[in-house]
Amino acid sequence: MTDVTPNIASDQPAIADAPPAYIQIARMLWRDKLALCAAIFLTIVVLCALFGPLLLEDLATKQNLRGRNAPPFDFSAHWTMWLGGDALGRPLLARIIVAAQNTMMVAAGAVVCAMIIGTGLGLIAGYSNKAGSQAIMRLADVIMSFPSLLLAVIVLYMLEPAVGNLIIVLAITRIPIYLRTCRAEVLEIRERMFVQAAQVMGASTNRIVFRHILPVVFPTLVTIATLDFAFVMLAESSLSFLGIGIQPPEITWGLMVAQGRSYLTTAWWLSFWPGLAIVLTTLSLNLLSNWMRTALDPVQRWRLEIARKKK
Repeated sequence: MTDVTPNIASDQPAIADAPPAYIQIARMLWRDKLALCAAIFLTIVVLCALFGPLLLEDLATKQNLRGRNAPPFDFSAHWTMWLGGDALGRPLLARIIVAAQNTMMVAAGAVVCAMIIGTGLGLIAGYSNKAGSQAIMRLADVIMSFPSLLLAVIVLYMLEPAVGNLIIVLAITRIPIYLRTCRAEVLEIRERMFVQAAQVMGASTNRIVFRHILPVVFPTLVTIATLDFAFVMLAESSLSFLGIGIQPPEITWGLMVAQGRSYLTTAWWLSFWPGLAIVLTTLSLNLLSNWMRTALDPVQRWRLEIARKKK
C-alpha cells in the first residue's frame, strides 16, 4: 500500500505560505490604479475631516475684507489663499478643509444609522414568521412611498436644521434600501446547506443569524453603504443649497456652493472649488464601491486574479 502521508505533509507549507486576506485585498487594490487613487483621495478627505478643524478653524473663520473675492492661484499669498477668498476674505482652501468634517459627519452618521437599523429589521424580516415579515415590509413601503429629498425638506422645515436632525432625517429615508436588500439575501441564505446543518445541530436562532447569516450578507451591505454614502452626501449638499441644511456659522460643501451662487458671474471660484470637492468625493466613492463589489465577492474575485496574471 502506498503511503500518502508525505504528500499531505508536502502540501502543508503551500497552505501555510498563503498570505492573509487583508494582504491579498491590499495587493488587488494596488493593481487597480483607479480604485487606488480613489482610496488615496478618500483617505485625504477623512484626514481633513478629522484634523482640519483642529488646525485651520481660526483661519477658516478669520475675515479679511481686503481679500474679498480674491482670485485663485495667487501663490505669492498665504497657502490657504491659493484657491482664492470668499465674500468676506476668508480663505477658500481652509474653509473647504474645515467643511469636510460636517459634510462627512452627516453622511457617515446617516449611512451608519440607516445600515444598522435596516440590517436589523432585514434580518428579522428574513428569518421571522410571515406576519412579522409582512409588517416590517409594509413599514418600508410607507417610507419609500415618499420621495426621500421631499420628505427631508418637509421634516427640516418643521425641525431645527441642526446636524443631528439632518442625520436622523436622511437616515430614515435610507433605511428601506438596507432592509429590502438584507431580507432578500437572508431569504436565499437560510435555505443553504450550512444553515440547515446548524439548525439540525440545535444552534439557537441568534447564533444562526449573527454567526452564520450576517457574515455572508455583510459584504453586500458594505458595498451598498459605499454607494449610499455618495447619495447622502449629495442630498445633504442639496438641502444646504436650498437653505434648510446646516446653517452658518457652521459650514459644509453644499452651503459653500449656495453662498457662492450670487457671485457666479464675478467670482466663479466661490462655488467651483467646493462643488469640485463634492464631485471628486462622489466619483471616488463610486469607483471604490465598484472595486469592493468585486473584491469582497468570492464568486467575482477571480476577475482581479486574472488581471494580475495577465500583467
